Amino acid sequence: MSLQTKAVTTARRQRASAARWRPPLRLKDSAAVRWLLTLIGPVAILCLWQAASGLGLMSLQVLPPPSLVWETLVDLAQAGDLFVNLALSARRILFGLAIGAPLGLALGLALARSQRLEDYFGPTFRALAAVPSLGWIPVLILVLGIEESLKIVILAKACFVPMAIAAMEGGRAVPRELSEAADVMRLRPLSRFRRLTLPAATPFLFRGLRLSVGQAFVSLVVVEMLAGTDGIGYLMVWGRTLFQLDLVIAGMIVVGATGFAIDSFLRHAERLVARRYGADV
Repeated sequence: MSLQTKAVTTARRQRASAARWRPPLRLKDSAAVRWLLTLIGPVAILCLWQAASGLGLMSLQVLPPPSLVWETLVDLAQAGDLFVNLALSARRILFGLAIGAPLGLALGLALARSQRLEDYFGPTFRALAAVPSLGWIPVLILVLGIEESLKIVILAKACFVPMAIAAMEGGRAVPRELSEAADVMRLRPLSRFRRLTLPAATPFLFRGLRLSVGQAFVSLVVVEMLAGTDGIGYLMVWGRTLFQLDLVIAGMIVVGATGFAIDSFLRHAERLVARRYGADV
């Protein structure tokens, strides 16, 4: 067999061996291991909580045991109070998001598109955005009272600012070369928005949506605690009024679990969109 034939045979064997070989699965790449690492924090808190209650380091009125909190959660779920209040809170978030997010989207894209609008309204927008949503509660209570409209306006404001900032950044993410080409081709505004602005801004918009929902969720709980008669935040206030700390902690657990679930869903959607448009999120 000639040297050339031997070389070709050896190369083929190496390619076949490389095709059969798979890199070993690293421990940190396993989904099960990632979930176990995620559970380390909650399990550690639960163990410390149980130890503090069992050893009597804190009174039951201050820190009820986990078993009592679990019984309270089960009782709330069986009575329907938990789901009714959670549904009311979810509806308020949806209304606030449906109002605040489109307005923020429109303003952000307008500021990104027009330098004149940025010069005129940009400073005013940043000044108003610097005031937290909860800082408007005293003024809005005098104007709107403590009715449902107060909560919707606060949540709309909480969703408006992150979405406007994200839309502004996304609207400016269009490459200059493509923008100049669109000017040369004299694309109509609708075609320009559909073909250039929207693909470039979509990853930013999903990031703004995630931040908007997070801000709305925090604002909702606080506004329900301060000026509410129902909802998950008011449920926690009611437990404090009755000196039932198990009810307060149960509400905190529901709020934390719900917020984590919503954020995980939006983060997954954000990654899918970033992968689709080639953005690094």
